[in-house]
Amino acid sequence: MAGATLKESRRTKHDAQTNAFLTSLNRGALTFGQLLASLRQADEAGLAQFAATLGISRQHLHQLETGQKSVSPERAVRFARLLGQSESYFLQLALQDLANDSGITAYIQVMVA
Repeated sequence: MAGATLKESRRTKHDAQTNAFLTSLNRGALTFGQLLASLRQADEAGLAQFAATLGISRQHLHQLETGQKSVSPERAVRFARLLGQSESYFLQLALQDLANDSGITAYIQVMVA
């Protein structure tokens, strides 16, 4: 159990460091859509190819990347799994977007249970 807690603590620290670095590059808070766009571009994948990987339409991916649509927490975790990325980080960004879209001033931090 202690090993799992240490691993969880390291992942939380890593996610926080990643978020801080990406925020500095972005000159502001990173959105879920910007994260998807960055991952897609890093993979040198087109919208259709990346959307197929996620199991969504090209149009829906475009709407997510441009902030026209938000993603549910469940879908954020599913996308993270499909892309081999941090579930807690994807969830954090999705929840942050939902809070921001609702006009709630808050900083969302996710810790894996």
